[in-house]
Amino acid sequence: IYLDNAATTPLDEQVKKRMQETMNSFGNPSSMYQEAWEAKKIMNEARQVVAGVLNAHPQEIIFTGSGTESDNLALFGVARAYRDKGNHIITTKIEHPAVLRSVEQLEREGFDVTYLDIQENGIIDIEELKNALRDDTIFVSIMYVNNEIGTIQPIKEISQMLKIRKPGILIHTDACQATNYFSMDVQELGVDLMTFSGSKIYGPKGIGVLYKKEEVKIKPVIYGGGQEKNLRSGTENIMLIDGLATALEITEQKKEIETKRLIELRNYFIEKVVQEIDEVYINGDREARVPNNVHLSVNGVEGEALVLMLDYVGISAATGSACSSKDLNISHVLEALAIPEELAHGSLRFTLGRDTTREDIDYSIQELKKIVAKLRSFSAA
Repeated sequence: IYLDNAATTPLDEQVKKRMQETMNSFGNPSSMYQEAWEAKKIMNEARQVVAGVLNAHPQEIIFTGSGTESDNLALFGVARAYRDKGNHIITTKIEHPAVLRSVEQLEREGFDVTYLDIQENGIIDIEELKNALRDDTIFVSIMYVNNEIGTIQPIKEISQMLKIRKPGILIHTDACQATNYFSMDVQELGVDLMTFSGSKIYGPKGIGVLYKKEEVKIKPVIYGGGQEKNLRSGTENIMLIDGLATALEITEQKKEIETKRLIELRNYFIEKVVQEIDEVYINGDREARVPNNVHLSVNGVEGEALVLMLDYVGISAATGSACSSKDLNISHVLEALAIPEELAHGSLRFTLGRDTTREDIDYSIQELKKIVAKLRSFSAA
């Protein structure tokens, strides 16, 4: 039972079939012969598909190697291009590491960064953002949906406030976890830059997108042959680009039905796990959260032990504390939520997907209940 769809989604069979067909188009789209023209045609059609979903112009779509690379290109590209306008950047304390590590590097380059706190429900206070604005603020980067606790930030409201309060400011959002469920219309959202990736939408890994409003200037972070309008050099991977566009089309077709179905399953999961297991706490707002996310803390146990024992009984989940074998600190997201350390270390993230059923949830909670009881008995002994 796969319940870690926030980490990556399985490849959709239609996407896989399409990519197998595209694999034969091996030409370099920068060249000037038949094989190249065929490859370029596929790439241009994919760019139009992505632009259509985003309500953007095809020339505003930049293909990259991942969501991480898209975030890096957006942040480094804008900061370095607009340095003459100011050196202040605003983000939040719960961004994906692709954003946080980037702005930390920008701080080392002399930029001043404000990290916004989040409220108890995992959502920023727009008034705090408003108060953080300065004359030298050049851009704001706030994620659409948090990858860990699943809370949704009010990007449209944020953009409207910023455009009124400080005309000319640039707004970037990491939408990797939002693409399956929410509007990606950049005009409606009011953003200047937006990133997402294939690996979160039942598409291929190794491919991402950066939407960049045409008039926004950015400096490249990868130099070479000048592909992607001189913004991302490197021969384009036609198979992955076409796979991403196909996955995005399918996602749009399924969005309404899947969103409704997963909200019902998510709420069922939350209600049942809280009833079945003592001292389980849900992290983040229960309503303003992505439809597939159940992030919880279990008192008296370690998240890593839970993940390993769930895996043993055939359930794939993630530790909510984002620990690794080298780093046993609690995650920056849970720290920002001010969750007590003992609870944070007992955190789990379940993220449902297209194949998740009610029976899967029943089995998962049944096994989780047994595992928690076993681990707590060890602690008590």
